[in-house]
Amino acid sequence: MGVFLGNNAFGQRYGTAAGLRLGSNDFGRTVGITAQQRILKHATIEGIIQSDFSRNTTMHLLLEKHKPIISKRFNYYFGLGYSLGWEESRVKNPATMEIITTYGNNTNGVDLIAGLEMTVLNTTISLDYKPNFNMSGREEFYRGQVGISARTVLVKSKVQDKKRRKKAREKRRKNRTPIFEGVREKFKRN
Repeated sequence: MGVFLGNNAFGQRYGTAAGLRLGSNDFGRTVGITAQQRILKHATIEGIIQSDFSRNTTMHLLLEKHKPIISKRFNYYFGLGYSLGWEESRVKNPATMEIITTYGNNTNGVDLIAGLEMTVLNTTISLDYKPNFNMSGREEFYRGQVGISARTVLVKSKVQDKKRRKKAREKRRKNRTPIFEGVREKFKRN
């Protein structure tokens, strides 16, 4: 069990990664860019901008929690976030048997995400499912998307952790008092 959920294992092997995302849903295919930044031990922020270069362009900001499966190089993640964009909307009218399509609708929504991720040779490959719940701008309340992302690791977690430890050491060094300073203060009071 310790192999799967070890206390010292990070949920991902990188600090910063960026790359391409291919998405697919009932309405079409999208191509986009994605970037992830680790902000806590098991948490990242991911930004996605994607488009079908025709009628749909969306932007997403997601907070994700990562958990190792076998090692920190292979993990699953889940999270939520906010999305906005310009999308088409389709409404079926059963009385007239028509489908009414509108374009350029400003949309806002809430996203969920769940997926698997593997890091090999400074490249992170992920497969995820990202449902979107519409708050405004489109008739459909729900739209799901399956996505595949390939990201290059820009900053490794070791480098990010080293910088964090160095900054914490400098802060402790700055805030500590010399050993004999504390003793002198006690004798001065008596």
